Amino acid sequence: MRRPLAVLTLGFCLAAAGSGQTPTSVPEFRSLFNGKDLTGWVNVNTDEDTWYVRDGVLICRGKPIGVMRSEKQYENFILHIEWMHVEPGGNSGVFVWSSARPDPKTRLPDGVEVQMLELDWPKLHMKDGVMPPLAYVHGELFGVGGVKTVPDNPRGQRSMSIENRCLGRGQWNTYDVVAVDGVIKLAVNGKFVNGISRSTQKKGYLCLESEGAEIHFRNIRIMELPPGVTRPEEVAPELP
Repeated sequence: MRRPLAVLTLGFCLAAAGSGQTPTSVPEFRSLFNGKDLTGWVNVNTDEDTWYVRDGVLICRGKPIGVMRSEKQYENFILHIEWMHVEPGGNSGVFVWSSARPDPKTRLPDGVEVQMLELDWPKLHMKDGVMPPLAYVHGELFGVGGVKTVPDNPRGQRSMSIENRCLGRGQWNTYDVVAVDGVIKLAVNGKFVNGISRSTQKKGYLCLESEGAEIHFRNIRIMELPPGVTRPEEVAPELP
């Protein structure tokens, strides 16, 4: 019988609390963005002014295309991140379990991408009068750069959200990403609507994406969960 994700996550926390470890080892959220500067993040392949902080908000200009990565790698975790597009058709995302080594052609790395698209994106990217599926706007999950996944809600090789909960530009959206042992579940604005499983890469860096349009981030927090049985080939190489 499959157990609800919330039950499994609670089980991880209770197991750590009752395992004889000290109280300080119990999983808890910590901030990945201090609201003041870019401490804890490494600019991989964007300009010095692509990322900056204003009034406690992390702002990405969107140009050039590229990423900024976390200083350390993560395996099993819960990531809370809030984001807001300010331009029509804005495109961005966060890469999970990434090597943070960009492909020279796309300027983007491997990993599992958690898509962040603005609601006007389909209108601005119609082809031959055909509108892209609405699900493509919010929270699609898919492996990139050679990373393979099994989609919960297949749209080709991608997994689409089963309910549209994304808000348009100028409004904050909340993503809660639960990543455990090659499985990712995504909650959009308070409700789980998407997921993937059997990721071929299960430990790596987090990367925030710059992809052509300004996007704002805030309240980026992570809860690290106990590690799993992860083979060396399922771990992204460590960077200096």
